[in-house]
Amino acid sequence: MQGRLEIGQQIETEIVAVTDTTIFLDLNAKSEGVLDRAELADENGEVSVKEGDKIKVYFTGEVHGEMRFTTKISGGKADLSMLENAYQNHIPVEGHVEKEIKGGFEVKLGSSRAFCPYSQMGFKKKEEPSYYVGKHLSFIITEFKNDGKDILVSNRLIGEREHEAGLEKLAGEIKEGSIVDAVVESIEKFGAFVNIQGFRALLPISEMSLDRVSDAGEVVKAGEEIKVKVIHTDWKNERVSVSLKALMADPWENVEKKFSPGTKIDGEISRIADFGLFVNLDKGIDGLVHISELEDVSANTNLRKVYKIGQKMSVVVEKVDAAQKRISLVPATSKEQDQTAQKYLSSQDDDGETYNPFAALLKK
Repeated sequence: MQGRLEIGQQIETEIVAVTDTTIFLDLNAKSEGVLDRAELADENGEVSVKEGDKIKVYFTGEVHGEMRFTTKISGGKADLSMLENAYQNHIPVEGHVEKEIKGGFEVKLGSSRAFCPYSQMGFKKKEEPSYYVGKHLSFIITEFKNDGKDILVSNRLIGEREHEAGLEKLAGEIKEGSIVDAVVESIEKFGAFVNIQGFRALLPISEMSLDRVSDAGEVVKAGEEIKVKVIHTDWKNERVSVSLKALMADPWENVEKKFSPGTKIDGEISRIADFGLFVNLDKGIDGLVHISELEDVSANTNLRKVYKIGQKMSVVVEKVDAAQKRISLVPATSKEQDQTAQKYLSSQDDDGETYNPFAALLKK
């Protein structure tokens, strides 16, 4: 570390060791920086940082030859000069919420008192005012006037900072194409919300299965652990979409072999459109019977009054376009049979006579 550090100066450095009580920081000097491990410990005493991680800290001074650092200034030890420095350098300060007063809360920072408006207490999830009273929380000093007699603080900015840092970390880990573990949080009409490392993502109902899904609750359950593929990320607007369907084998890969033209299939009507009927042939594979192929209907017929979803229907494959994922079908009805018969009856032999399959055999 080149040059002399000023109290309150922020630096980014690397963690060289983590012990039961201390985190040691690399200063590129003969001595190492020291950070109290408790600052980064969760309620169970565990820390998520490890040797080699980068970390941003603030220099608080030298004690017995040790270069001391912090991620926030402890309110109990803060004097006016430290608070002013925290204000100038946007250093988080730990304070005690003393009581609720008109318009907000009175917060004690060491021997000084500050004011936190209601609008600046908490982030996203707002609690009743009584929830905050008596708690030790972190704040950013937003105003420091009259030699520290007038101090304004914000707890909300701390939440925003942590949220943005968390999003930045997630954006580096959760990218489009990634396969991640998720937990189903809630079921909605349009799909389900899933939790990925604390972030809420959407699993659209259209991405739940290769088949059409009408009820998301039939595919996933709240609390269920699932693997999903990330198909869209918009971190600016905090929107991420995931898919179960993307992890399933594509049923269209061998469709041309399985459903070659002329194949007869007993299917089920899966969707009704103005221009025809979609018939489910296999899991994830629907074909279209155009309205022009249907008996006793016209182009103006309301097909929804004639046919029902789930209705059984025998069809014959007419054409397959695997690249476009399209299959053209015709009903396997008397109409199809009549057309087939007419094809042979209307054919003529070389003498111009009506084709007769038995006569043709005799000629051979």
